[in-house]
Order: sequence, then C-alpha cells, then structure tokens
Amino acid sequence: MTTTVITGAALATVDDAGTEFAAGHVVVDGERITAVGAGPAPDVPGATIVDGRGCLVTPGLVNTHHHLYQWATRGMSQTCTLFEWLVELYPIWGRLDADVTHAAASGGLARLALTGATTVADHHYVFPADGGDQAAAVVSAADRIGTRLHLVRGSMDRGESGGGLPPDNIVEDTDAALAATEQAIAKYHDPAGNARIQVAVGPCSPFSVTERLMTGAAELARKLAVRMHTHLAETVDEDEQCLREFGCTPVEYAQRLGWLGDDVWLAHAVHLTSSAITAVAKSGTGTAHCPTSNARIGVGVAPVADLLAAGVPVGLGVDGAASNESGGLAEEMHQALLFARQRGGPTSLSPRQSLWMATMGGARCLGRAADLGSIEPGKLADLAMWRLDGLTHAGIDDPVAALVLGAPAPLELLLVGGRPIVQRNQLTTVDDQVVARELAAAHRKLVDR
Repeated sequence: MTTTVITGAALATVDDAGTEFAAGHVVVDGERITAVGAGPAPDVPGATIVDGRGCLVTPGLVNTHHHLYQWATRGMSQTCTLFEWLVELYPIWGRLDADVTHAAASGGLARLALTGATTVADHHYVFPADGGDQAAAVVSAADRIGTRLHLVRGSMDRGESGGGLPPDNIVEDTDAALAATEQAIAKYHDPAGNARIQVAVGPCSPFSVTERLMTGAAELARKLAVRMHTHLAETVDEDEQCLREFGCTPVEYAQRLGWLGDDVWLAHAVHLTSSAITAVAKSGTGTAHCPTSNARIGVGVAPVADLLAAGVPVGLGVDGAASNESGGLAEEMHQALLFARQRGGPTSLSPRQSLWMATMGGARCLGRAADLGSIEPGKLADLAMWRLDGLTHAGIDDPVAALVLGAPAPLELLLVGGRPIVQRNQLTTVDDQVVARELAAAHRKLVDR
C-alpha cells in the first residue's frame, strides 16, 4: 500500500454539489481517496508528494463506447455512410485474429490513457470462426496498458442471408453466441466495487441481430446481474428500417424487447423523438454520446441537452477508431460542447456539463457511480491531472473552461486505483513506440491478406 498526496492543484471534484477548489489537495491511500480539500495537504509521513501547481485534477475519464479492434483499420472508407462503411469493412474485420486484436486494443487503450481515460467500455462483436480468443486478446491489452475495462461481449446472428448487413461468415449461431457470452461473464466479470474487469452483454444492433438474440441476451444479463449495451437510433436508415420491418421506431423496438432499463446504456441515440427521450429517461436508460464518430460518418447530432434535461445518464464515447481516427477521449468533451451548441445555441451545454458526461455521466452508464466518476473520500483513486500553465492554456482563469474549450491539455499524471499509468505525458506501463510498431504490423497483416 502506497500513499500519494497531490497538492497545490485546482480541483474539479464533479461531486453532486459541483465542488471545486482553486488550490487544493487529494490524498490517496492505496487504491482509494482518503481526503480532498482546499489549501495545502495535511502532513502524511512517507507519502509520495505530487506538486500540482499549474494543473487541474479531475476524475479519470470514462469512455462508454468503443470498438478497439477497429484501430487496425483506421483511415479507410473515408466518404461512406454508416451502412456503406460497415459493408466495406465487415469483410476485412472478418479476417481478425487474436494477435491483430491485441495489437489494435493495445494501441487504442494507450491512446485513451494518454487522453485521460481510466475506464474503457469496449463493444467487441466480431468473432471469426478462426480468429482465436478475441475476448482474451482485449482483456490482455487492458492488463498491459493498465486501464479498467468493461468488456461488452457483443454478438451478431443476422447475416446477409437473413436481411442483415454482416457477411454470413462472421455471424454466430444464436445459441452459440449466448453460450459464449455466458462463458465470458463467468471467466472475466468481477462484480466488486473496485473491479478492474467487468463484462456486459452487447448484441450489436437491430440490423445485425435477431429478436431472439436480443431477448435472450436481456434474459441472460438480468439472470447474471450484468449490464446491457447495444447500438440504437444512430441513423435515419435505421429508423426507416425499424419502421419497415417492425412497425415501430428503434426505441419502441428496444422497449418491446426488454432493452430499456436502469441496467442498459445505448450507443449514439442520435435520432430520438421527444416521446423516445421521455421513454429513455423514465426507464433510467443511459446513453453513450459519440460526437466525433457521428460527425465523421455524418449521421447527425444527438439531442444531448434534451437528454440531460430529462435526467438521462449521458456518457461520452470515442467509438471505433475506424470512425474516429484520433481515438482520444478528452477531445470528446470539446466536440460534445461544440456540436450541442450547433444544435441548440450557446447555452445548450456548458464546459462543466461536458466534464460531467466524461466522468460521472459515464460512471452512471456503466453502473460504477458508487466508486468512480468523482473525487470524493472513499472512491477509487482514478484521477487525471492536466497541465494548464503552458502556452495553449495560460491566461484562462477558469481551469475547467481551459480544459474543455481549449486545446488538448498535456496529461501530467494519470492514476488508476492509485497506480500511475501516465506521468508527464508518457505512458509508464508500455513503450508507445513498440505499441505503434505492433499496430502498424497488425494493420498490414489484416488488410494485405
């Protein structure tokens, strides 16, 4: 057990009261926070002292939606709609093996850590028959980089022959998908508050999954007390397809199949009517807002201000790097604010609301609000310390505004359960150049086959 004291930094705790300190301290004992307050830190014999002057400390950021394997296919399908993009890339993803997935996941998690993410939800739904142990490849990457991981064991059982988008050779048998999901939960899910790995159930989307898999997955998740995640209401095409096939909107379809509830969070939720927002809010369902990815594919802007006003837990997501080549989480705070204001004007979203979505909003989506998402005594010491006294931020009096409105801030320190993962903008767990070479080799292996 080690003790770390951060002192002299500005603090944005993101607690329920929105407590902030212009100069304060955080004391970490082992993996948890033991003290937070204004002014100098108390004397703690034997503690490691971190000088936080010129920095802002926030909770570690929570990424609520990702596809780490897609780091191996960045820069492709540059001018496609979502459906065109999927049709073009599915055959390439069908060649995934465990080594490629591990390299891609390592690269994606490394980038996320360098942009303040301490917890990552990865929705992995491509399981080629000869692709090896895909779940183990992602989990081992999280072990390597040091972030927390919510492995969303995805699935697809509706191929082209069944009216779906994926090629038939990369979809699973329904029963096999459910069995494999149950095995992943048994192997990897840790229900403890300080868990480093948790597992959620995640059929991919209405256009790649049968009703039987959706309902079976919901029943499995609730039997085993794990969370549920899927893509929903991302495009106009999806809305039209749901109306044509099922006679209802995507949210009505989800509700019919048992896919709204306080144990569910939905990716994207771009095209929502006012009645859909009410249904999502009333059920306690969360949403993962992915502004850069939605803009990259041109699907629209999610009604984030309306969702927040209705009380919906909204988190931020980077989404797959094939639809967000940057792959950084901190910049999603900036993008979320800008896109909300393009939709609803300059009062639609504040910098503090963006920070809330990236921290406590994400923790609520993942069911981790008791232990993550804010800086409070008793919570896990997942902390990000941003340097704001350099050229790009000096002179901005409000540190939260500097972080969200300004250029991406250098990350002075990132702690996951009190363990330093990043120091002075460098990963402590891996050599990023080694990870970059592995990622380049994985890309070549995948696309040159």
